[in-house]
Parts: sequence; C-alpha cells; structure tokens
Amino acid sequence: MPSLQSFAGVAHEAFDLSVGEATMPLTLVEVAPLPATGLNPQPFSLVFRGTSAIVLPQKMYSLSNATLGRLSIFLVPIGRDPAGVLYQAVFN
Repeated sequence: MPSLQSFAGVAHEAFDLSVGEATMPLTLVEVAPLPATGLNPQPFSLVFRGTSAIVLPQKMYSLSNATLGRLSIFLVPIGRDPAGVLYQAVFN
C-alpha cells in the first residue's frame, strides 16, 4: 500500500472510482498525517471529493490513478462542500 509520501505526491490529482461497470471521478483534496503512535509507517488520512450528487456508502472501492495505479481503499462519506461529496480513507 502506498505511503503518506506517495499520496502527498498525487495530491489534487484525479482518481477513477469503479462503481460496477461505470467509473466515478474523484479528486484527492487532502493528505494529512495523523498523530504518531510509535508505529511505522506513519498513520495518515486522505480526503477525496466527488462531483456526483450521489453519496456512495462506506465500503471498499477500487480506485485507479495514473501515478499509483489500481488501489483498493475503504472510503467513508464524511460530508459535502459546495463542490461535491467528501470521502475519507484512514490508514493506521
């Protein structure tokens, strides 16, 4: 699984989230370290924004990015902002 540094390198890039036969575009809008617990690697969180009005349920999704390739990530909807729906992934 990519690290905090890997995701920081693709902040504000596009990701395609697979939803059945279709894909939904997401943008990685935040990469943030979480308080260190003495564990290695460093825990961190990601926030993605989707422009669809549809709010997807929390679950594992397949996402792909031009730099990182295909990833399986557990996403949780955390709210909306004027630009769309926000989803969070936490790595700890």
